[in-house]
This record gives sequence, structure tokens and C-alpha cells, in this order.
Amino acid sequence: MLELYDTTLRDGNQGEGVSFSVEDKLLIIKALDRLGIHYIEGGYPGSNPKDMEFFKGAKSLQLQQAVVVPFGSTRHPRYQPGEDPNLLALLDTGARTVTIFGKSWELHATDVLRVTAQENIELIESSVRFLVENGREVIYDAEHFFDGYDDQPDYALQTLKAAAQAGARCVVLCDTNGGRLPLEIQEGVRAVIAEIGLPVGIHTHNDAGMGVANAILAVQAGAAHVQGTFNGYGERCGNANLASIIPTLKLKLGIDCISGEGLNQLTETSRLISELANLPHDERQPYVGSSAFAHKGGMHIDAVRKNSRTFEHIDPELVGNEQRILISDQAGKSAILKKIERRYPNYDKNSPEVIALFDRLKEAENEGYQYEAADASFELLTRTLLDGYQPFFDLLGFRVIIEKVKDHGIRSEATIKVMAPDGEVEHTAADGDGPVNALDSALRKALERFYPSLQEVHLTDYKVRVLDTQAGTGAKVRVLIEASDGREYWGTVGVSENIIQASWEALTDSLEYKLYKDSRET
Repeated sequence: MLELYDTTLRDGNQGEGVSFSVEDKLLIIKALDRLGIHYIEGGYPGSNPKDMEFFKGAKSLQLQQAVVVPFGSTRHPRYQPGEDPNLLALLDTGARTVTIFGKSWELHATDVLRVTAQENIELIESSVRFLVENGREVIYDAEHFFDGYDDQPDYALQTLKAAAQAGARCVVLCDTNGGRLPLEIQEGVRAVIAEIGLPVGIHTHNDAGMGVANAILAVQAGAAHVQGTFNGYGERCGNANLASIIPTLKLKLGIDCISGEGLNQLTETSRLISELANLPHDERQPYVGSSAFAHKGGMHIDAVRKNSRTFEHIDPELVGNEQRILISDQAGKSAILKKIERRYPNYDKNSPEVIALFDRLKEAENEGYQYEAADASFELLTRTLLDGYQPFFDLLGFRVIIEKVKDHGIRSEATIKVMAPDGEVEHTAADGDGPVNALDSALRKALERFYPSLQEVHLTDYKVRVLDTQAGTGAKVRVLIEASDGREYWGTVGVSENIIQASWEALTDSLEYKLYKDSRET
């Protein structure tokens, strides 16, 4: 069976803007274990106290199948194996499997380690042997293997043979600079398999945009172990993305590397890791991005409505994703019908209700509204027009004060008055970091007494776009807001010449949708 090895918590954590706390790492390990990952690289215990703390915490996890692996390097030239702090730190974690990397490229041995080619081979052999003799299973990462193989193939192979003879369980060929092309990777993997009697793995980076392709071709050439990170996090341009590799292996190549149940959690896991990294989820990612199965053009939408295979290479539900129909000025009545057919199965393109909704959407888009990223606003609009939906609250008025005091910062305060369906009025005020934050705080303060579930909602993104730049400061703006209650994400939109009013529309839709969603679930 093909082994999946995740290095998000180590290699991914080295990416620009990525930082995981110890608590984040433990949550990610549990998610990756549920998914079905075989090995999870937790960090570099010889490099910092945080990683040592992490390995202590990881011991208490009750994992179903995943093995948590510490990462380190071959010994330093001035130390014998039993004296090397890095190797001793690996043993101190108590992990039964450890990963170490060594130099496969003579250039790195002479110019980086400042040792001879033969001394580098001795570093590899003695380090692996020391760990094996101390009861550890060793995965050996051959750093810069493909560059070394291109430069001096015999020497690169000698470094692998040193690790194999010392007792390594698996040798992993690394395209550390990420610049090699797929056929070069395939040739190198085949050459190693012919020479080394061990399982061979692959570890690729994405500096030439080939990370995933290189990993896939390595597997087709015989690699039995694949390393990568979720969402492609990693140094420079990142690592090969496991969220693309895993479904490609299982669904395209028929390799049973993960269960169907695990595969169904792929999108959820990818989003969780984005959230814990405190980075926007890349919605254009294959398989797990919200755009992966999104359709905008009218002809495309008409086709997928008749047969989804016409414009979808897999069933999105297999990876825990979903088909999305984008309502825009390029979409016709078929797009609207596809969007609403689950709730309104008896309508067709000529139904008066569909025509009325189509006309209203065209009018709204002419005013500057855009529903591609605002499914929640579209849902509320549809319910209002087709079902006579009544909102959970009415705005009676709001006021925003922005005050600048000399030698002090800017102060924002919002006062708001809303009425619940039973006629009860709530009048509240709140401060904020800015006018929109103050409005949000005041609105929540007013509504949470009636609807406590709104405490679950938090804004995850806020975007403003100027629609007619020639109008200067009087231009109309569109505000897009993304919100989440910890289980789902939704988008809302507002448009106005006044940014506060546009923000208000998107904010109220966001909270209204939460209440509508909760009522639908009960």
C-alpha cells in the first residue's frame, strides 16, 4: 500500500506567513489521523523548545493509525553519533519512527557542510546506523537528490546506498529546489529502484509549478511513499499539495492510499488547516477550493444541469466539496433554475417565478450587486421573492459617530435600534475599531438577547471594491463579507455610494442568514 507522509507541521510551517502553535499542531494531527494519513512529521526537536513541547503533547494523543515522526539531520561533523545533540533530541522524543535528511549533492557536502565527499557518506551511514541500533525505524530524506543525480549520478546513488546499508527502512528522493521536470523525476526514481532494495519515496517542491505532477509521476515510476503538505504550504513556492495528490492517486490512478470515508473529509481538513494557519483558504485549489466545481457561463451551467460529467472531472462530493452555480450577468435562466431546483423542483425556465427572479437579479447586478461570492444573499433574495420570506428583525435606524481627538486615535461609535418580530424594540450602542466594527458590535448586542445563536457567528473576510472609479470619493462601492458559525461559511453582499450603508447591508444579511439557516435545521 502506498504510504502518505504529511509534513505540513514542519516543512509547511516554514512557509512565509505560516505559523502553528502547539495546540494548532495537535488539532491538525487528529484531523490528519481521521483522514487516513500514515505518517505525520511533527517538527524539528533539535531546533527549538516549542517542538519539544509539541512532542510531549503528541504522546498523549490516541491516534487510530497515524505515526507522529520527528525530523532531524545527519550528525554534525564535529560530533560522534552518541554525542550529537540533534540525534539525541530525536531519541528523546520517544518516537519509534524518525526521519533524518542528508546531503545527496556533492556541492552541498563541500560548500555547505565543508566536508569531503567521502566524509559526507560517513555522516549519513553513521547517523542512520546509530538511530537503528537504538531501536528506531529510520526514514532517510535524500536532500537535493535530483540535482545531485543530474550533476554526479554515481555519487548521489552512493549516498543512498550508505543509508540503506546502515538500516534505513525507506529512502526518500527530494527535489529540494523544486526545479526539476516530471520526466527527470521519473528517470531518477526508476534508476534508484533498480539500484536500491528498499521502498523509495518522493518529496517535491513547487518552484517550477511541477510539485504535484512530479509526485504523481514518481508514483507511476514505482515510488511507494509520498510526502507533501496540505494546501501546498512550504518554503518559497511551497511543497507538493497533498490535497491534490491524494484524490489524484485514488480517483485517477485507482491507488487505494486512503479510504472513501477519509477522502470525503479532504475539503474539510484542508479548510481546517487554512483556518489554523490564519490564512485565507485558496479557493482556486483543485478538488478542495470552492471554485473547483463552480460554474459561471450560461452554456456550462445548462450542460452540467443535464449531466454534471460534461464539465466536472469527478463528483465533488467524493472529496467533501460541492457543485456551485454562480449567478452573474453571464448566466441565464438555466443557471437560476439549477441554483434553486433542489428547493423548487417543479419550476422550469418559463415559470413566472423564475422569470421574476431572473429580472430582479439582472436589475440588482445593474446596480452593482454580485452574487458569485454571496450565496447567502442570493438565498435570502430567492426566499423573499418566491416564498414571501419575512426577516427575523427590522432596522428602525442607526447612527455612526467617528471622532478624532487631537493627540489621540480615532474613536468609532455606533447606535442602533432594531425591532424583533414580536414588536419588541432594542436600542443599543457599541464602540469599535472602525465604523463597520462598531456597527457589527452594536447589531450583535441588540440581537443576541433575542437570538443567542448569533454568538457563534464571526466574520472571516471583508472586501470593498470601488465600482465606478471615475466618480472619485462619490463612487459606488460593493462590500463582500464572509462569515462562519464554525460549521459552515457563507457570503453576503451590499452596494451603495456610502460604504457604511453597503457594509450594513452585507452585515445584516450575514446575521439574517444564520437565523434563517438555524430555523431551517429545526
